[in-house]
Amino acid sequence: MTSPSVGFLGGGMMASSLIGGFLKSGAVAQAAMSVAEPVPPLREKHAAAGLFTSADNLEVARRADVIFLAVKPDVIPDVLRQIASTVGQAKLIVSIAAGVSLQALQAQLQPGARVIRVMPNLPCLVGECAAGFCRGAHATAADSKLVGGLLGTVGRAEEVPEKLMDAVTGLSGSGPAYGFLMVEAMADAGVRMGLPRPIATTLAAQTLRGAATMVLAGGKHPGELKDMVCSPGGTTIAGVEALEYRGFRAAAIAAVVAATTRSAELRAAAENPKAKL
Repeated sequence: MTSPSVGFLGGGMMASSLIGGFLKSGAVAQAAMSVAEPVPPLREKHAAAGLFTSADNLEVARRADVIFLAVKPDVIPDVLRQIASTVGQAKLIVSIAAGVSLQALQAQLQPGARVIRVMPNLPCLVGECAAGFCRGAHATAADSKLVGGLLGTVGRAEEVPEKLMDAVTGLSGSGPAYGFLMVEAMADAGVRMGLPRPIATTLAAQTLRGAATMVLAGGKHPGELKDMVCSPGGTTIAGVEALEYRGFRAAAIAAVVAATTRSAELRAAAENPKAKL
């Protein structure tokens, strides 16, 4: 399979993580990767890695078959105006800008433009991304397969209808913060019980990592895995009871619902600047 030519408009942290995954896996050849970045130190970093770089978005867009929009949402309109003349149906646009809808992206491009919207998350920085993506009216199944394969080099990706992208934001987009909070709370408890802080943090983080790995391995429902640890009258069921008594499950659900609702509010405000946040 021929490596697609990929161009990133924006070369910050998230872009760098994606670029690293694409190159390391061999999904994209180094010679087929280019980056447009206005900030000299960031541009020089990518150039030092052997990539074609430019301060000109249009120059990179012309070189690429797949164009990743890796800039802040408020910059998207300007970037699209710069490249719209060169982006027809032959190029695939992939946006990782939070809250910018497919409709908003397509409206600023030529008719028939192929667009995919992605919501990655912070663990992309360590190759453990959980991403959701949706495709526009003219993006094909082959486009989805390509983007899913690229995102798979830095974690896992699931295609959903755009109406569920706010839920993706609330669950996996915001989810790392919930996980960090859980690790911190478990580590605090370990310290309370006498463990040194570094040991408590390592044990807490590795425990959640191991639990997640077992879930992703498939074959068993999370509830079934939980039951495997809960011996009758044992320590674990006592801990689970304490969590349930204090509303742990309800709090986790409420967090995802609240973040999803807020995502929808922010998206609506972006589409209608006069709307109140």
